[in-house]
Amino acid sequence: MSLIFCNFAAGFVSNLSKFLLRVQRYDKILRNTNKIVKNVKTYAILAILSLFSMVSLAQVNSYVGVWGELGEWSLLPQESKYGSSMGVAGGLGVMYDLQYKHLIVDIGVGANYGMTAYSVNANQNQTLKNQQDLQGDVFDYVYQVRDRKDQYTNLMVQVPLMVGGQWGRFYCMAGVKAGISLLTNSHTKANLTTYGDYQLFDDFRNMPEYQFFEALPLNKTIRTNFNFNLDVSAEIGARLGYMQSMTGYDIRKSSVQYRLALFFDYGVLDLHKADYLESLTVPTAYDAQAAYGTTTMVDGLTTNDVMSTTDFAKAVNNLMVGVKFTVLFELPKPKNCVICRDANVSLIRARKGGTKFDKD
Repeated sequence: MSLIFCNFAAGFVSNLSKFLLRVQRYDKILRNTNKIVKNVKTYAILAILSLFSMVSLAQVNSYVGVWGELGEWSLLPQESKYGSSMGVAGGLGVMYDLQYKHLIVDIGVGANYGMTAYSVNANQNQTLKNQQDLQGDVFDYVYQVRDRKDQYTNLMVQVPLMVGGQWGRFYCMAGVKAGISLLTNSHTKANLTTYGDYQLFDDFRNMPEYQFFEALPLNKTIRTNFNFNLDVSAEIGARLGYMQSMTGYDIRKSSVQYRLALFFDYGVLDLHKADYLESLTVPTAYDAQAAYGTTTMVDGLTTNDVMSTTDFAKAVNNLMVGVKFTVLFELPKPKNCVICRDANVSLIRARKGGTKFDKD
């Protein structure tokens, strides 16, 4: 019995020794693996920092700039009987410009103000039927608007995002511009004629004392609004001014850049808000009691802007073309970072046979 117990104890001690030896081997392998992982992480971090340092400090140039533009602006209607004309528009803005070799990326904010107009060729009529004058005679009071022209003014805030390239003095860019209209007015100019269409008499015309006017100048301004705007934009032009192509200790490169370009903006969204109103909103009845020598019938007339009427276009697209001038000021580049410098020192130590990670 004692012999069997001794054999069992000897076998157990032998197996335990083998197991502990394997554990020591696995622990050594694990410690070596951790060292390798740490070194790989170290080298990866060093590589990323070095790449970022080379790209951000050596090749990428940052600029802040101001721009101004001037051109022609129009609101293009789709399937409309009203004729649109090219007006004038201008804008100012600030921007951040990023340049990496031939690549250019611009983002900024600006304000644009423009004026454009629609011409209404046909006469616009509204009639108040079966009205009575002071004598009790029945007639139709007719409004007739001729030579109407609606002029729109709009102040828009835009946020452009442009991407392009530059080669020598030539550059081109394309992108989008998101815009919100802050102040939009419609100013109507027309000639107003009002007359009485009597059943028993000839028409009563050019009798201001009874509010029958002939070719009365009409000027009315109303506040309106536009939808959110999104333009696709392109510009092509040249970089102006002194551009130093040589390098040297005694040759200073200019830190200011100038651009002169032609640009094109076209709205892809419907800009106007259709309210489905009549072209003219008139009083409900002829004011016979206050008719003599007053203008209540004219004062009660409302000329709704043509873009909000029932017979206007299904959609309206923004269009602007013109000339753009930009001035860019180069931002100072950051100095070499301490992290990158310390990382390079660690890399040198690692090549000599050890790092601070090995000592921990």
